[in-house]
Amino acid sequence: MKLTIHESDDHESIEIIVKCKTLNDEVIKVLTSLRSLERKVLGTKEGKIHLLLPNHIYYFESVDKKTFAYTEKSVYEVSLRLYQIEELFGDVNFFRATKASILNLDRLQSISPRIGGRLEVKMENGENMLVSRQYVPILKEKLGF
Repeated sequence: MKLTIHESDDHESIEIIVKCKTLNDEVIKVLTSLRSLERKVLGTKEGKIHLLLPNHIYYFESVDKKTFAYTEKSVYEVSLRLYQIEELFGDVNFFRATKASILNLDRLQSISPRIGGRLEVKMENGENMLVSRQYVPILKEKLGF
């Protein structure tokens, strides 16, 4: 893949042009990642509303019928349900790991097998999360192994 950047005072906004021989899986993945940057999540913390970018979110978790977004150092309550988050970010690197959690695959540090066909993943922020065995095949497919 070749990346060329042209800086000029003539440009008022960002324009991205993709040139390729064929529209293959790699190109689609790049385009999907770019589109995900346009999607944002509103999260509340201490009475203030924050705009969260998907690449800053490590995972979403549902606890007591409330949904939370976890970033490197903070936790925000979000108004979306997990199924809505899946619909919004399912085509990018977010992945349903359990009935109560959705992980950002870009924030995984390591993966370890566990008894019963489950996996344990370590996130970049040091937290360990489980992947239920029913979701393991989907994770393997998303990671390409």
